[in-house]
Amino acid sequence: MLAGMSLMAQNSDKKATAADSLLNSMDSGGDKGPMKIFKSSRLVLTQSTETVKKGNLNFLVIHRFGDVAGKNGGGKLFYGLDDVADVYIGFEYGISDNLNIDIGRSTVGGLADLELKYAVLHQDNSGSPFAVTLLGETGLRPYGSDFSKLSDRFSYFGQVIIAHSFSPGNVLQIAPSFVRNNTPIPFVVNNDLDFVALNATLRLKLSKHAGFIIDYAHSFSSYQHTNGNGFSDPLGFGFEMETGGHVFTINVTNAKAVNEINYLSGTQSSYGRGQYRIGFTISRMFDFNGHKKDKDEPK
Repeated sequence: MLAGMSLMAQNSDKKATAADSLLNSMDSGGDKGPMKIFKSSRLVLTQSTETVKKGNLNFLVIHRFGDVAGKNGGGKLFYGLDDVADVYIGFEYGISDNLNIDIGRSTVGGLADLELKYAVLHQDNSGSPFAVTLLGETGLRPYGSDFSKLSDRFSYFGQVIIAHSFSPGNVLQIAPSFVRNNTPIPFVVNNDLDFVALNATLRLKLSKHAGFIIDYAHSFSSYQHTNGNGFSDPLGFGFEMETGGHVFTINVTNAKAVNEINYLSGTQSSYGRGQYRIGFTISRMFDFNGHKKDKDEPK
């Protein structure tokens, strides 16, 4: 499959148009002006600093299968492929080149999210050495019996995403975060309602259209790091491939959940117990700006 995708990616140089290229649907740039740091707005665990351009809609499908090994994995469940840990379907729309509004829903907790993403700075060869993007999110769990009133169903997430490309296609990103759950997630006594966390991501260029991603997150929740609570730091590895208007990422991670609120609040899966899983992200860009017809085109 990957070999076939590589061939498609090579052919896309000749066949892809500006409207079809996902990379061209991100911030424009070149030797001067804002640099194109990432090929997609989503990595493995973390979002990137990239925003979609004004009038563009990015459709996302993010899937996590079940455990590869351990008591809930192995051959009886086809190494997790017969099981589902989480599925996220979302849309990212460019209000402007720097401001996106995003909506989505995860199967974990039935969490529906609404977020705003704003690119404050772009890395520029003649300006800022960093790209900085702000992310604010509200999450709602419309189902479940652990909530006594409507406000208990809400969670909030804020993040500052800072990235630096030290050479084309090679990027280091850090993202300090804040999570607030109006009800403890998971719902256990003495669990923290709010805490800070830190994500760190490294993308390494493999070719013009492919890259390798390492994505890690650490929560500073005091409850999670109490002995015997069974929490683990999320860690993911991904292979990213751009094929024209699509960006496809296949990954392995111990995090079951896709949404930041869920995986920072409740990752209790461990690589050591075989509780890691295969996942993938498909990203497809649609351009609703419209294009003027060529003057020589027949009416």
